[in-house]
Amino acid sequence: MHAYPNRCRRHRWSLTVLFPMFVLLAVAPLAHADWFSFQGETMTTRLDLEFWGEDRARAEQIRDAVWHEFDQVDRIMSRYREDSELSRVNREAAKAPVKVSEGLFRVLRQALRVSELSEGAFDISFGSVGYFYDFRAKRQPSAEELKQGLARIDYRDIVLNERDRTVSFRKPGLVLDLGGIAKGYAVDLGIAALQREGVRHARLSAGGDMRLLGDKRGKPWIVGIRDPRAEEKHAVVLPLSDTAVSTSGDYERFFVDESGNRVHHILSPQTGKPAQGVQSVTILAPDALTSDGLSTAVFVLGVEKGLAMINRLDGVDAIIIDGQRKMHYSVGLMAPGS
Repeated sequence: MHAYPNRCRRHRWSLTVLFPMFVLLAVAPLAHADWFSFQGETMTTRLDLEFWGEDRARAEQIRDAVWHEFDQVDRIMSRYREDSELSRVNREAAKAPVKVSEGLFRVLRQALRVSELSEGAFDISFGSVGYFYDFRAKRQPSAEELKQGLARIDYRDIVLNERDRTVSFRKPGLVLDLGGIAKGYAVDLGIAALQREGVRHARLSAGGDMRLLGDKRGKPWIVGIRDPRAEEKHAVVLPLSDTAVSTSGDYERFFVDESGNRVHHILSPQTGKPAQGVQSVTILAPDALTSDGLSTAVFVLGVEKGLAMINRLDGVDAIIIDGQRKMHYSVGLMAPGS
């Protein structure tokens, strides 16, 4: 199944065509315009926002509009809030169909598309095992808990009714967790809010998910992909514009167990244990809802299967750092003839 619309590969390296336009902009002075930067925290992650705006007071209003989008997504899609829509789905969908908001339905629908595309490597019902892990307490499930949870993981037991906009489960015990895709959706909503406010040049990130609106006024945005084993270093630096960038890494939430194994939060739905063989995956895509889910899927699939999947998708590219710290690229990022 081809889950994404046909898009040309436009990874956004050349500014030759756009340069004359930005020269014209540069000679038209804006009396109070400047770059504004803001930081926040929601959805258990740090938010960073930078954009070109008119003045400080107006910029703060725009910031508040962006933060509001994240707060709304958290209220709807958090598994940790008892009053969220997602928690209601987890409680009731095995008993009867649950009507949900348009936003939650859209995210669930995209999650199932990625599940089908990746043949289950991405599966939001992994929460059935995921809630046994506690990374602060360095706890992982027992053999019995793992067996119990694995029996409940299967995205095919999640039923979406497009006409009624409802969700139901085919069997009890499923626990959905949107931690691998909801932040990307929130980033897209934040970018939409910026566009409604007239912003044309911006960078918005939430943890490992980022989206760039336009370029940096005549120059590309410079995006560094973190070295998975050195927080202050970049494994690669990319000049980008008008794209979404999502990175999934085994360094985000993890602990080292008594045997010296790294126990991280990116779980394989097939084993219920942390996926092995990859240290980080970065996806470039037109929107963050797409890039977020695919970065997790590729991490679980591994280098060979992950690149094979990405190379079938127009407008999507990947950078994978494997367990031996070797870097792999999708076809769209390779130099001609390589």
